[in-house]
Amino acid sequence: MSDNQSWNSSGSEEDAEPRDESGHLVGMVDLSGVLSKWTNYIHGWQDRWVVLKNNTLSYYKSQDETEYGCRGSLCLSKAVITPHEFDECRLDISVNDSVWYLRAQDPEHRHQWIDSVELHRTIREGRREKGGIQGTIFIPPPLADSGYGSESSLRRHGSMLSLTSATSGFSATSTSSFKGHSLREKLAEMETFRDILCRQVDTLQKYFDGCSDAVSKDELQRDKIVEDDEDDFPNTRTDGEFLHNNHGSKEKLFQTVSPKGINGIDFKGEAITFKATTAGILATLSHCIDLMVKREDSWQKRVDKEMEKRRRIEDGYKSALNELKKKSHFGGPDYEEGPNSLINEDEFFDAVEAALDRQDKIEEQSHTEKIRIQRHSPVPPGDVYSSIGTHRFSNKVEEMVQNHMTYSLQDVGGDANWQLVVEEGEMKVYRREVEENGIVLDPLKATHSVKGVTGHEVCHYFWDTTYRNDWETTIENFNVVETLSANATIVYQTHKRVWPASQRDVLYLSAMRKILANNENDPDTWLVCNFSVDHDDAQPSSRCVRAKINIGMICQTLVSPPEGDKEISRDNILCKITYVANVNPGGWAPASVLRAVAKREYPKFLKRFTSYVQEKTAGKPILF
Repeated sequence: MSDNQSWNSSGSEEDAEPRDESGHLVGMVDLSGVLSKWTNYIHGWQDRWVVLKNNTLSYYKSQDETEYGCRGSLCLSKAVITPHEFDECRLDISVNDSVWYLRAQDPEHRHQWIDSVELHRTIREGRREKGGIQGTIFIPPPLADSGYGSESSLRRHGSMLSLTSATSGFSATSTSSFKGHSLREKLAEMETFRDILCRQVDTLQKYFDGCSDAVSKDELQRDKIVEDDEDDFPNTRTDGEFLHNNHGSKEKLFQTVSPKGINGIDFKGEAITFKATTAGILATLSHCIDLMVKREDSWQKRVDKEMEKRRRIEDGYKSALNELKKKSHFGGPDYEEGPNSLINEDEFFDAVEAALDRQDKIEEQSHTEKIRIQRHSPVPPGDVYSSIGTHRFSNKVEEMVQNHMTYSLQDVGGDANWQLVVEEGEMKVYRREVEENGIVLDPLKATHSVKGVTGHEVCHYFWDTTYRNDWETTIENFNVVETLSANATIVYQTHKRVWPASQRDVLYLSAMRKILANNENDPDTWLVCNFSVDHDDAQPSSRCVRAKINIGMICQTLVSPPEGDKEISRDNILCKITYVANVNPGGWAPASVLRAVAKREYPKFLKRFTSYVQEKTAGKPILF
């Protein structure tokens, strides 16, 4: 390559970005640490673990969560870093419409982050510029003065054509050097390169045609000389290619024919020019493609924005249409619980939760008044609850009692099927998920410890219907259908409707029993079991969905010895409660809603009921 030409070439962008053994770009220094990130107006500034690596800024909730994936990331190639004008610790990083507001712990750390981000962007931008053909091409003299392409002049100095007039920027063929060039300018450059190559090809073709003609004439002349001297061939000397003519002088046997108009060509210079021209074509083509891609990206962004606008308008239209339908028919049969209900699970739960909240507010207002009402119900002697009874359901009652004593009092701590769903102080609520034909049948078990009351008192207020409305907030009305014995009744009750769920009713036998301990050191057990039965006087109706229940309230009283000769007071007694419930709600309520309501209502019921018993027994004689 001549001295007046400088040509450098590099490989692909991948080759221009050397990486170390860990895959990090060489020259880039990773940075990580805690920065405060603005989340929203509710939570404000929150500490986040921020990582700067490979020209990408990522953040995690904490350093311990880096292995679970980042919560967001920004590519810094087109990012704009703006130090805040007044806050010396704050910097804003924006990419298009996405903006991160960050705060460092002090101005020095902010400068460190800004410098590191700028370093990553600079290194990546510099390496991107090395991705294509690089270098400077100087091939003087200019095209207008070179006489390039003429038939009479095609020598080295003519071949060293300046391409700068055609490329006008090819001296550094990086992406940045073509910024601002339109596609029309690039096409004009391509026309110039095409003209150069066409003239070069035409000139070379003429040269080769001339060479061919010269060779043909040389062969004809040689044949003529051989024919003329065939009879008088001269002596050949050691110099081989010369013969002695009749005058004794030497002459060349085959003279080199130099056709008129054929000049020598410097092929090395032509090769250099050809390479430079084709390189310029390739570079220009590359940047034409870049320009077209940028335009394509721009139009694609416009299309995406229009599509997004259209999607939002369509969503808004559908939402408005749905709201209009709801306003027209909300509360109608299509939105009630059923197999073809138009209300989804989220709306179903929201409506149920709102209705329950309203009921709670109403109950809170009337709770104080209910406590003040003095209700008197005679308490039968304890022996009444020890007998099995002789009514028609006595065997069924005994079976249920034994099942509760056998299975309900078992510890659930080691059973993986039971899930602890609520734990508040001494109260723990467990659930085992069971479904049958799409209906939730989750068994529920709760344990609780209540001070100052006995098992007899808890079961008495739970079983006696005289006090039912004082603590039960979900019942609309109830009545005793039949009294089987002093400790067993059949009760029919309807529960308050919680729209959009259907109204439920339940018909059950309620029995209260006292189970004597086998060991004198063990406490006696008081138990109330409620289970569904059928009765001719309370047939199912279309107005309500009949639910099936199997509930047990099991209580044991623990007494701690009083100090000295003092009598036992309520401070010395503790009631351990085990509450089990197996409920088949029937109907079509969503499983997720039923589970959410059960998780919310059962603990509230247990706390409300035990608080009621404590308030009713305060200051009264202890009922063992």
